[in-house]
Amino acid sequence: MTSVEKIKQEICEVGHKLYSKGFVAANDGNISVKVSDNEFYCTPTGVSKGSLTPDMIIKVDAGGNKLEGELNPSSEIKMHLKVYRERPDVNAVVHAHPPISTAFTVAGIELNQYILPEAVLTIGDVPTCKYGTPSTMEIPDSLEPYIQDHDAFLLENHGALTVGCNLTKAMFVMEEVEFNSQILKYAMELGAVHEIPKNQLDKLIDLREKMKLPGRHPGIKPHAENKKKDKEELVKLITRKVIEALGDELD
Repeated sequence: MTSVEKIKQEICEVGHKLYSKGFVAANDGNISVKVSDNEFYCTPTGVSKGSLTPDMIIKVDAGGNKLEGELNPSSEIKMHLKVYRERPDVNAVVHAHPPISTAFTVAGIELNQYILPEAVLTIGDVPTCKYGTPSTMEIPDSLEPYIQDHDAFLLENHGALTVGCNLTKAMFVMEEVEFNSQILKYAMELGAVHEIPKNQLDKLIDLREKMKLPGRHPGIKPHAENKKKDKEELVKLITRKVIEALGDELD
């Protein structure tokens, strides 16, 4: 099997996994692999990822123009190319609509709580990019604030986008995002979400550095415990200022 045949076969296998896991329905989702700065293999528009065959895979250039293939590229190839332009370390991109992760965006809930060590090591917090109209530059542009510091992105009302140094990595990140979302949903339904303590979170970040894991360093925002303390301090400050102001008026 040639390298081109292998790439096409890998794209098909990932497409089949996305479909079998319920991460896409009908013709949803798209997958791409970078082979050079101006050559990318990607899935076509209008084809179920569960029915992909190697002969359906097409090649496009950095402008999204078709170079090879009978079918046409997905109109959402724009967001893949945006990633490749901004992130030279990325060689594969996967876009899907994993149900629970997508539901978080519909509900307006951020996926930024640190509940699983594996998720901290592989994805960190996952930013939610503002809604954009599919097939336009609105979605690629929505990635801009986060693209340098994350390997996984939730797209508001539109699923998830994951990237990796290779296609296997990009798919693993997608699976991790949905699994983390599922566990968080269950915990919320049970009535309590207990994050990994700050001191343990720091150890995980150190471990990630020592392991030299591929991909970007996970975007770790201030821990929930610290955010709660900051909010409490702010409330105390405002209360004190109000009391002082009232005292001055009464004097």
